[in-house]
Amino acid sequence: MKNSILDNIQTENTWLDVETVAKLKGISKRGVRLSINNYDHKIENTRGGKTYKIRLSSLEEELQIKYIEEYYNDFKANENEIIELNNLKIKQEKLISEEQKKQALAKYDIIKLWLEFRKNLKADKKKNIIDPSFKNVRSDKQFEILFNTGTLYPELFNTVGKISVGSLYRWHRLLGYNGDWTCLVGQYKYSTRKEYRTTLNEEQIKIFIQILLSPSAFSIGKSISLTKHILKERGYEILPKDVTFRRYAYWFRDNNFDKWTLARDGEKALKDKVSPYIVRNASLLKAGQVLIADGHTLNFQVLNPFTGKPCRATLLGFLDWKSGGLVGYDIMLEECTQNIASALRNAILKMDHIPDFVYQDNGRAFKSKFFNGDKKFEELGFTGVYNKLGIKPVYATPYNARAKVIERFFLDFQEGFEKLIPSYIGTSIENKPAYMMRNEKLHKQIHEKYSFTPTIEQARLMIEKWLEYKHSQQCTNAEGKTIQEVIDEIEKQNIDENMLDDLMMAQEIKSIGRNGIRFLKADYFDESLYGIKEKTVIKYSLFDLSYIKVYTLKGEFICKAMRVTETHPLAVQMGEIKDIEDYKHKIEKQQKLRKKTIKAVREHFNIEDMDFFEKELMNNIRIPQQETIKTITVKPEPEKEQKFEPKVKTSIVARPIFIDDYERYEWHMQNGCITPADREWLANYIKSDEYKEIYK
Repeated sequence: MKNSILDNIQTENTWLDVETVAKLKGISKRGVRLSINNYDHKIENTRGGKTYKIRLSSLEEELQIKYIEEYYNDFKANENEIIELNNLKIKQEKLISEEQKKQALAKYDIIKLWLEFRKNLKADKKKNIIDPSFKNVRSDKQFEILFNTGTLYPELFNTVGKISVGSLYRWHRLLGYNGDWTCLVGQYKYSTRKEYRTTLNEEQIKIFIQILLSPSAFSIGKSISLTKHILKERGYEILPKDVTFRRYAYWFRDNNFDKWTLARDGEKALKDKVSPYIVRNASLLKAGQVLIADGHTLNFQVLNPFTGKPCRATLLGFLDWKSGGLVGYDIMLEECTQNIASALRNAILKMDHIPDFVYQDNGRAFKSKFFNGDKKFEELGFTGVYNKLGIKPVYATPYNARAKVIERFFLDFQEGFEKLIPSYIGTSIENKPAYMMRNEKLHKQIHEKYSFTPTIEQARLMIEKWLEYKHSQQCTNAEGKTIQEVIDEIEKQNIDENMLDDLMMAQEIKSIGRNGIRFLKADYFDESLYGIKEKTVIKYSLFDLSYIKVYTLKGEFICKAMRVTETHPLAVQMGEIKDIEDYKHKIEKQQKLRKKTIKAVREHFNIEDMDFFEKELMNNIRIPQQETIKTITVKPEPEKEQKFEPKVKTSIVARPIFIDDYERYEWHMQNGCITPADREWLANYIKSDEYKEIYK
């Protein structure tokens, strides 16, 4: 490969000076001059002396290749094409700073003014109008004296300072070889990026680098002290100064940062700090097309709904990649499969849209069998959430935080929301609030007096308020629109909530008791559970514990059981109107269920005296009467003929709020009809199916 470079480049007409050859060979210029007869060379006359030039083609092949690679840009050539080296573009070996550029341009102007001064001085000599004080002084020396006064060209003098005739000759000679002003930039002997000129020898550098690149990650100061101790043990009497080691360490770190990071911090640090990353253009996506999922342990405490004690819960969120808004989340006690399912359910319901892809973590919960199909769930009629909904899961690379855009959202959530909660406990042991520190009595007293621990429902309401603020911010992936405006652009699909409940609500096996199903220290009851004693499967969401869904063990839907509220112990005597109505409603519901049982038994046994049994059983239930609030004596109006004759009262009692139609019917049967609208409603109700089912 290397020989092909020389085969395609013509180096016969390229001549190098002694300094360049010395740099290639790594020896002094004197050493090159002593061995110059070994190469094809020539002598050129220059102003002030002679200089040697060496033909490039006469040098060793490795030196020719080294020169071409270091001083010329890369090139492409055909096999049969020969390129003249002088036609190739020379690499720019160093950047020209502003100060160097200013100095070089000033020197260029001085040379032009000097040459003009020479020309004018000759013309003055011919005209014999020269200053007597400079009559016997050469023109170059005259220019030097005048310039160094600082009055002839003050701006140039302030930039360059005092000059000499030798400097003028040298600058003029450089411009003669190359008319470009850049040749006047200071020709300092810079070392290349891969080289560092230091007084440290190879043994000292080797020991120092071994300590610096230790996985223990010693500091530079400690590495210097250890290196000097080892060198003393090896017999070194004169050691370099600490600053020499420190400068070399800084140079090595800055020019070998990849090796420095991998050796000291590991491969993950190399990936996070050194390796290039891919910038993704989320504006190319559609709103609601791709969701990003991840879990976040809350940095504040909530009340555990199972134990009632404070704990740290887990928020599992689904972020819309296009808008950057949190479209769905769930709060549970730990990150598990059900937490993910419930959060996905909430996201789909809020968007009213099923995403095409879900980009998520590589954790166990995401890759569980629940999401990819499981025979146990197939027996219950389930084949996996993603397969059911047509979503394609995409899993992030393990331990690659850069791939999860939602991490940035959680950082904003931590700084903008969690720190405002009174039960905030910090992100780590080192970063926790003052009241959790030892001996902080004042902060503990303030915390105990003013702080509180929210429930999951309260935490959810506070998060919703914060999301309203967050979603009102500018969307980075859609210019001129807020996050909420981009979310509103999601195409609606009229999602069936019942389908999502069946797939994504948490489930447990429970037994049915007298008061229905006992769950989370509360009873859930529906008329469909009356008379059933077998075990059932319940499905619930901690987001809404007002109801649960009840299924048989085979997956058949039974009912939607509502949470039973507690009753005032002395509702009639001490309670308010709502307490009395609640108590009455529950008594009447019991009555209705007993009537239903009696009718079923009558049909089964066909007993003639079942009416007597029913009357005796119903007499055991006493429905409390409400007190008369106001009595007004009125004359009964003549009524039209009706098929029924309800009781007519001459007083008006306080009418309660009816939940069911049968309650109103029984109230009219006891208190009569007050208005014509009551009589019309009663006539229609007697013709209804409910009346026939209950009272016939």
